[in-house]
Amino acid sequence: MVLTLNVAVLLAVIIFLRIRRDVQPRTRADQWLTVAIVMVFGLLIAPTDFGQGVLNAVGQVAQGITEAGSP
Repeated sequence: MVLTLNVAVLLAVIIFLRIRRDVQPRTRADQWLTVAIVMVFGLLIAPTDFGQGVLNAVGQVAQGITEAGSP
């Protein structure tokens, strides 16, 4: 479990640095690399307590929006 959290933190830092770069034309390969990194990050964080908490929070927000939109 500790290894998973360390890799997840490393990927979070990499994602943060890649998204924070100056806006410039990016190649399709660069975009796909970012998508792949984000997908792996999601797979690593999902089974953790933090990932489950985020899932529950997003579910509650989505449920609240759905209930607010229905008459």
